Amino acid sequence: MEKEQLGPYIYRWDGDCFPLGADSLALGGFCTLKGGWRVLDLGCGAGLLLLLCARRQEGLTLSGVEWDPHAAALARENLAENGLKGQILTCDLRAMSLDKPMDLVISNPPWYPQGSGKEGGPGRMEDCTLPQLCTAAAGTLKPKGRFALVHRPERLTDLLCALRGAGLEPKRLRLCRHSPDKSPYAVLIEAVKGGHPGLDILPDLI
Repeated sequence: MEKEQLGPYIYRWDGDCFPLGADSLALGGFCTLKGGWRVLDLGCGAGLLLLLCARRQEGLTLSGVEWDPHAAALARENLAENGLKGQILTCDLRAMSLDKPMDLVISNPPWYPQGSGKEGGPGRMEDCTLPQLCTAAAGTLKPKGRFALVHRPERLTDLLCALRGAGLEPKRLRLCRHSPDKSPYAVLIEAVKGGHPGLDILPDLI
């Protein structure tokens, strides 16, 4: 079992879970958060993004959806061992049912479509399409709620089209680079449900 200190919290995961990475850390610092918000992670794995949100803002109501029972169990353990209350649903995100609408939905989804020929291992191959992911996020959000995710830069056009198609207007965008002379390895996007057009391009995250 691996572990990492995240502020006041300890994150534990094993080899069967997707590891801690720079992309998740970047998303955890990028998404908009306010006290008292209801936060949902789509494809939460062992609960990393929920811990990253909790270390930034107190008083959040945390929820996650994860289809893999093993990862979902670890997410529940991570919340409980850190004294955080929350619910982790073990189901397909396309079939989830929540009692109350969310203020923020976050996701670090698989980056590559099935049959694309990309190498990323099982954890990086899509189980659902980008339009399905965005539709699921929109269905859980309250009006003016936010959806923040991290993805591959070469899929930016697909991302923007899927978000707008689901009624989620892209409002903030930031590219992530390992160094100033390297091409971006990830893109961070935050959209607002029913938001007005207008996209803020933030400085690159190095």
